[in-house]
Amino acid sequence: MQRIGPSALRDWLTGDDAPALIDVREPWEAAICELPQARQVPMSALPSASSELPSEGPVVVICHVGMRSAMVAQWLEASGVSDVYNLAGGLDAWAREVDPEMATY
Repeated sequence: MQRIGPSALRDWLTGDDAPALIDVREPWEAAICELPQARQVPMSALPSASSELPSEGPVVVICHVGMRSAMVAQWLEASGVSDVYNLAGGLDAWAREVDPEMATY
């Protein structure tokens, strides 16, 4: 699993080769703040929702501060998905570095 910082992800999302984004937070968390292009697949729904996940990369996994997303990224790699990234610091870091207007919790 690779790590990507918020600023690098912001730049990557503007390109033609933008990664798939998987947000593994719970619905109540996504109601507070989210990246609109991210697919919501709560960690609590894995692995029953594995058919909703990309089978190949690049994939960036997102959570609040980066711990849950790191676990899911490792799980995806173990399941055979290559080119998986964890958003370092999660949406909390995204809000601080990229989008200070984003709600935080």
